[in-house]
Amino acid sequence: MASFSTTEQTTISPHTQQPLVTRTYPSQGEVDAAIRRAREAQVKWREVSLDERVKIGERFMEEFKKMSDEILLELTMQIGRPVSQTPGEIRGFLDRASYMLSIAKSSLADVSLKDTDKPGFRRWIKRVPLGVVLVVAPWNYPYLVSVNSVLPAIIAGNTVLLKPSPQTPLTAERFATALHRAGVPEDAVQVLHLPPALTSFAASHPLVDFVSFTGSVEGGLAVQKAALEATSSGFKGVALELGGKDPAYVRADADLDYTAGEVVDGAFFNSGQSCCAIERVYVHELVYNKFVDKVVALVKRYTLGDPTLPNTTLGPVVSVTSAEKIRKQVEAAVKAGAKVLISEELFPAAKPGTTYVSPQVLVDVDHTMEVMTEETFGPVVGIQKVSSDEEAVALMNDSRYGLTASVWTKDEDAFLRIEDKLETGTVFLNRCDYLDPALAWTGVKDSGRGVSLSKFGYDQLTRAKSVHMKIVTS
Repeated sequence: MASFSTTEQTTISPHTQQPLVTRTYPSQGEVDAAIRRAREAQVKWREVSLDERVKIGERFMEEFKKMSDEILLELTMQIGRPVSQTPGEIRGFLDRASYMLSIAKSSLADVSLKDTDKPGFRRWIKRVPLGVVLVVAPWNYPYLVSVNSVLPAIIAGNTVLLKPSPQTPLTAERFATALHRAGVPEDAVQVLHLPPALTSFAASHPLVDFVSFTGSVEGGLAVQKAALEATSSGFKGVALELGGKDPAYVRADADLDYTAGEVVDGAFFNSGQSCCAIERVYVHELVYNKFVDKVVALVKRYTLGDPTLPNTTLGPVVSVTSAEKIRKQVEAAVKAGAKVLISEELFPAAKPGTTYVSPQVLVDVDHTMEVMTEETFGPVVGIQKVSSDEEAVALMNDSRYGLTASVWTKDEDAFLRIEDKLETGTVFLNRCDYLDPALAWTGVKDSGRGVSLSKFGYDQLTRAKSVHMKIVTS
């Protein structure tokens, strides 16, 4: 976790608990000046042709690739994810960037109405940039999440103020450097290291036209409140990607070997620190015992330790505070009747007062326990027995969150019946914890509002402008 003073932030490396990098906060006047420069830059940037902006985006990818070797260990030092797993974020980052560039021209093209125009009239709808976009990025997947908003915003003709998490300041700086080297003007992409008060100031600034926030529900509410306070200069758009308590349902006909492996990975990758990690599993009673046994066997294979070592498969959580919160949630569940299936003796690195948390599987759980209802954001999963699809759907929907859900079955018709009833942004069949850039990434309930990725991600970062011409010849 980063440490703070009134003038600066210091990133603490999760596994060493030592200072890694310090950044000085700007003054409110300096933030105001940065926003004004972004506004001035946007007037010029929007005049660059879409073709040229896409070419700059392609050069950006090449510039980013040149940094990838340096980024790997640097990212591990900032967030604690095992270095053997960080290449996946780089690949995902480039895949998403490539896809969003590939659909930019079609997504941002004018919508012609000439087939229905009457004689003497011409009409069409165009997509125009919003202006200045503030992107508030998270620490857990800083590249993957940032690219969802930053690159489409730039390609659409906006300018961007990128505010990274204090845990991952270097990621935003890398992102901006690659964009600048590719040809994006300095003031069109600016990195701002800000404390909460200045983040709210930026979000409420009359020259900021849109805010994209990824983080906690509480943080999202603060950003939305700040944006609403700026109504004197017009209502601004806000996109919020917030928490999750994502469920999985294992039907009786599921391939248990395959499903157990995928569910475990979906629950424990990045130490469970993902908004779309599997945090609760509902299993049909006919296969419940077999499934639980397979999950426990897989979890016991993890190697918890120093994330810079190549054989480590499970790293620390982001901070001691986070670790203690996770432990308390497990302890509370046990006091309420839950049973732990993983002995902490298997993971000697997991000690109180450290960032290392033992992976844990809980059974005999129910929805009176916080571990099944509130976000854990750690290497813990609860497994509950159900007797029918109907019971599973009711429990999956019994949540204030709605980001993703997964169903594990060989019966596609059953999946489609279940999918239609689930209150969530994305529903997976036989996979989980994955973002396909061709699909809209969105949440419902307290998981947020707005859309990133897909063509709808461009819609969010532009506005429709209608052009209606009546031709007068005399």
